[in-house]
Amino acid sequence: MSVRSTVMDIADSDSTQTLLLIAIFALASLLHGISGLGVTLVTTTALASMYPLPHAIVLVIFPSLLLNAMTWLAGGGRSIWQNFIYYGRRYWLLALTSLLGSILGAKLLLWVDSAYILLVLAAVIGFYVISALLGKQIRLPDTKPVLIIVGFSAGIIGGATNAMSTILMMYLLSASNDKNTIAKVGNMCYFLGKIAQIIVLREPIMALSSGEWPLITLLSVLSIAALLAGIRLRRYLPQARFRQLILLILTLLGIRVGWQGITAFL
Repeated sequence: MSVRSTVMDIADSDSTQTLLLIAIFALASLLHGISGLGVTLVTTTALASMYPLPHAIVLVIFPSLLLNAMTWLAGGGRSIWQNFIYYGRRYWLLALTSLLGSILGAKLLLWVDSAYILLVLAAVIGFYVISALLGKQIRLPDTKPVLIIVGFSAGIIGGATNAMSTILMMYLLSASNDKNTIAKVGNMCYFLGKIAQIIVLREPIMALSSGEWPLITLLSVLSIAALLAGIRLRRYLPQARFRQLILLILTLLGIRVGWQGITAFL
């Protein structure tokens, strides 16, 4: 095989992978806009099948950061600053504990064999999917000790696997009946979790190649556009069907990630 053909094969492989990433982020963001579920979890799990988990999380950080900030700070009848003050003042302890937990969780990515974290991710996805299929939401007592434990635990899971919502929602559903509040407080904590990941994973982030930064920028812009398109489509399309589709996608990805974790030990 000539040098020229080898270079062309590598270029084709890179372009195919880029198109696959674009498709994953666009689909996940569109479905999230329609149904309110899954963008970070779907993209992380899909990318974990293609890259080492720390690298997959690094690629997801910035698009997720922007989407979380938008959901937390925009809309709801308040200005961006009013949302920041309102939810920050009322849920500062949950935000703080989830931030501290996320720092520890992100460090686990550097300290612990990724095979263990892949198995944890698969288990969390399994819990998430089964709970959704059964239509049961686990609610926890709305007390300060429970808040601290849940916030810290959700942060650890979120920092290591990007699956914070599976734990955090158990508390938020007991703390409020307002869907808008649940969404905004949840995304406030997710946003802080991304900040924690950026702080802890700064070396892997700085090690990204010059070609990956434009890709991350493209994925971020694309994710926002697809999310907004999904929100516009929400009123016209059956959300239940799309929720079922996301659960099916997560199930398949979870099985694949779990198998990856198991084979890493064999």
